Amino acid sequence: MTSPLKPTAVVMGVGSEQGLGAALCRKFAAQGHHVLVAGRSGAKVSQVVQTLYARQGSGEAIVADATNEADVVRLFERAVSPGPGFAPVDLVVFNVGNNRQVPFRELDAALFEEFWRAGCFGGFLVGREAARRMVPLGRGTVLFTGASASLRGKPGFAQFAAAKAGLRMISQSMAREFGPQGLHVAHVVIDGGINGERLRSLAPQPVLPREDDGLLDSDAIAETYWQLHRQHRSAWTQEVDLRPFKESF
Repeated sequence: MTSPLKPTAVVMGVGSEQGLGAALCRKFAAQGHHVLVAGRSGAKVSQVVQTLYARQGSGEAIVADATNEADVVRLFERAVSPGPGFAPVDLVVFNVGNNRQVPFRELDAALFEEFWRAGCFGGFLVGREAARRMVPLGRGTVLFTGASASLRGKPGFAQFAAAKAGLRMISQSMAREFGPQGLHVAHVVIDGGINGERLRSLAPQPVLPREDDGLLDSDAIAETYWQLHRQHRSAWTQEVDLRPFKESF
């Protein structure tokens, strides 16, 4: 009797093992997916893959820049032909983003474009390549990581909000176009700080008073992404927001 093929997932935007991207990879692998772990740092994505195998999961490290069209196309060519024993991709997450406060009058054009390319243009490339390959199959899930800036702009964060708001519109447009064809597209608003390496390195002092359930846990976030993938098509979510219970909104 032939063993069933193992489904494949793509997570674009994986960095530190303490980050959300790595948590998503661990969750999907634990649920039986072969995970294509994609990010710009070869050392970091390789370390995440090692962790997957140490936990009896499977994955493949792929060095790729979400803003480079050739890299994204190459990633999805691998995703539809992941190797013997693995089925074509049925779950994709775009988890790329960068954030820092810049006074508006000091924001130069190059930096604004850098934020837009990472947070919005990269999402377009990943979403397009996912749709090109998954819509003909009539199934699958594409998830985009958003932020509170997807919904509102704050002083000093125009470049981040513009990129995240654009990503949200890509998600909505894809959901309306491809939902009726069997592709579930959803946007996850992360409203609060994630307890991971990036936040701790950039802002260690503000983090400390919020340690007691004041930050989002990356594994808890990953659980919601998995639930979105598992939803029955009669009741799909297009957008969900997540925040710590102590976060004001």
